[in-house]
Amino acid sequence: MIRKEDREAKGDDDVGFMVRCKAPNRFLDNLPETSVIVCFHNEAWSVLLRTVHSILDRSPPQFLKEIILVDDNSDMPHLMQQLEDYMAQYPKVRIVRAPKREGLIRARLMGARHATAPVLTFLDSHCECTTGWLEPLLARIAYNSQTVVCPVIDVVSDDTLEYHYRDSSGVNVGGFDWSLQV
Repeated sequence: MIRKEDREAKGDDDVGFMVRCKAPNRFLDNLPETSVIVCFHNEAWSVLLRTVHSILDRSPPQFLKEIILVDDNSDMPHLMQQLEDYMAQYPKVRIVRAPKREGLIRARLMGARHATAPVLTFLDSHCECTTGWLEPLLARIAYNSQTVVCPVIDVVSDDTLEYHYRDSSGVNVGGFDWSLQV
C-alpha cells in the first residue's frame, strides 16, 4: 500500500484521480505486479490469442508478472498441444488445466492458487485490453490494498470482431449502464 504522505505529495484524492488518469506521469512508478488469470473452455483459437496478445502487448512489463491461462477441461484439439507449443514462446504465460469441468468460479480459484503476484486480475477469454488498461487499476489498489476495482468493459462485436469504445463517464453496473444498454 502507498503511504498517505506519498498520495498527498502526488496530489491524489478520489475526486481528482479520474481527471489525472490521462495526464503524463500520472501513476506512481512502484505499482504492484499482477497475475492476470484468464479462464477458458473450448474458446476459439483466434479469440484466445487476441486476448493473450492484447494483455502482453498493452501491459507495462514491469507490472505484468504472469498470465495464467486456466483450461476448464476443453476438448478442442487446438487447445491441447498446439496451445502448449504456441505459448511456450512467451515466458510470462502459463497454462493450468482442470482434470474435469469446474465452471468459471472454481476455474478462477484454481488460477488464483497458481498465481504468484500480490494482485490478481481476472479477465474473460474473449476480451481485448487497450493501451493504459492496467495502470489505473493497479494505482487504485496501490493507494488502498483493500480496494476491489473493475474496469469499464468495452465491447468486441460477436458478428464482426470490431472493437467498440465504451464511454466511462457514466456510472456502470456490471456490463450495463443505468439505461440497461450493454
